[in-house]
Amino acid sequence: MKPFNLPQDFLLGTATAATQIEGGNTDNNWHDWCRQERIKDKTTCARANDHWNRVEEDVALMKMLNQKVYRMGMEWSRIEPEDGKFDSAALSHYREEIQLLLQNGIKPLVTLHHFSHPSWLCGKGEFENEAVLGYFERYVKTVVESLGDLVCEYITINEPNVYVTNGYFFGSWPPGKKDFKLVLKVLRNMTLCHIAAYKLIHKIRNDKDFQGQTKVGLAMHLRVFHPYSKSPLDKLAAIAMDYLFQGAVTKSMSNGRLAFPIGVGAPCGKGRYYDFIGINYYTRSAVHFKGFKDDVFPDTPRNDLNWEIYSQGLYRLCKSFYKKYKAPIWITENGTCDREDRFRASYIYAHLYEVSKLCSEGIPVERYYHWTLMDNFDWVEGESAPFGLIHLDFETQKRTVRKSGWFYSEICEKNAVTEEMIEKYLK
Repeated sequence: MKPFNLPQDFLLGTATAATQIEGGNTDNNWHDWCRQERIKDKTTCARANDHWNRVEEDVALMKMLNQKVYRMGMEWSRIEPEDGKFDSAALSHYREEIQLLLQNGIKPLVTLHHFSHPSWLCGKGEFENEAVLGYFERYVKTVVESLGDLVCEYITINEPNVYVTNGYFFGSWPPGKKDFKLVLKVLRNMTLCHIAAYKLIHKIRNDKDFQGQTKVGLAMHLRVFHPYSKSPLDKLAAIAMDYLFQGAVTKSMSNGRLAFPIGVGAPCGKGRYYDFIGINYYTRSAVHFKGFKDDVFPDTPRNDLNWEIYSQGLYRLCKSFYKKYKAPIWITENGTCDREDRFRASYIYAHLYEVSKLCSEGIPVERYYHWTLMDNFDWVEGESAPFGLIHLDFETQKRTVRKSGWFYSEICEKNAVTEEMIEKYLK
């Protein structure tokens, strides 16, 4: 390992999702899923991190750890608990949280949909129903008109490809369906929702003459797809899986022209519907043609969820997507599951080293949001998959900064990894 520097204006922070940390909310699709005992460790998002009641404590931790940016989620079901009825107290709560972040020198990036939505929307067909476009626009309008004087940066939808793959192809996430036709229908509707939200956010902020530059984009889950062997069939399968999982949906949402097999034409008009390239990166896939299987290469380093640790993939994806879309890159999620905190520091080092290489080559990577601030409710894994810089005792809600958290704090402070930091944290 060797020292490296990041640009002085490079911004580092953390990312979270509302449903995974807030606790106390029981009117969303994920809590409904928990009630059905679909979570591996039988825990529930109703507990999570109690962040809703501990905002001041958690923002103080972010400041102590020298974070300059924070990606936070809005819980749609809190803001609109009933169809068409908005909760002013919930919006005030988010407003106070954002003001607290700004007072502590932390810039918020707001995510509008991060896998979770109100239970009432489930009864209306969720994203399967084309009417969701109107519901989503109404929700986005309310949030941006309420918070737009404080927040100029938004992610419309987090990882639509993961939401659809798990919810409609494998059936392992809500709504628990296995229907490829619905996969395509939901991707189409989510594309239209993103484009409508992109236009709406810019219009509202322009009309209101809010201060600050408006930036809107997606957070897309991207991974490297490698053929498992040198077989031409495995190579073909890797290309196909790459396109079906991430290529077609990213293209559709970015320029408005629906890519095969999602649809045809440009229902909302062609354009450029992103102001930055949001990349969530964790691992790569080893692809078999037989069974169209997503595997892991043998004898490779793995995290606690058996995901391969492959930092070079971040470099490859950033170069590839910058070449295609020509916009600043924000790494909106990157992190690892490591209960004992044995390799998280080296994971952070390896991935930020790749970022430093990209920056030195003139690729405009501007931000890095580590996933995540503290251990949380991790969807179907429940409380059993710790990704946090901060350890959380879910029973007592005690927060304890891990050694890797202190390492990341020093990187945030210095925008560099020094010889002393390597000796202190990585030897």
